[in-house]
Amino acid sequence: MYTARLLSAAKQDIREASQWYNEQLLGLGNRFRDSVRAKVNTICQHPQVYAIRYAEMRTAVLDVFPYMIHFFIVEEQKFVIISAVLHTRRQIDK
Repeated sequence: MYTARLLSAAKQDIREASQWYNEQLLGLGNRFRDSVRAKVNTICQHPQVYAIRYAEMRTAVLDVFPYMIHFFIVEEQKFVIISAVLHTRRQIDK
C-alpha cells in the first residue's frame, strides 16, 4: 500500500471544485470530496494500474464527477504524489 501526498495545488483544485459544486447544490461539494478521497484510496492500493499520460504522470478519472486526478509514483518511498485534480475539459497547461 502506498501513502498519498497532496501538493498544495491539488488541495486548491479540490477546494475550488468543492466550493463550486456546493454553490450548485448544497452538499454536492462534500460528495465531490468523498469521491476524490475514494479514488485516492484506490490509487494507493494499486497505482501502477493507471496509465502514464505524459512523462511519468499518471491519471485516474473520478467515477461520478468529470475530474481527473494527476499523480506520479515515488516507488522507493511508496508514495503517490497527487499534483492536480482537474476538470476533464480543462487545458493541461493551466
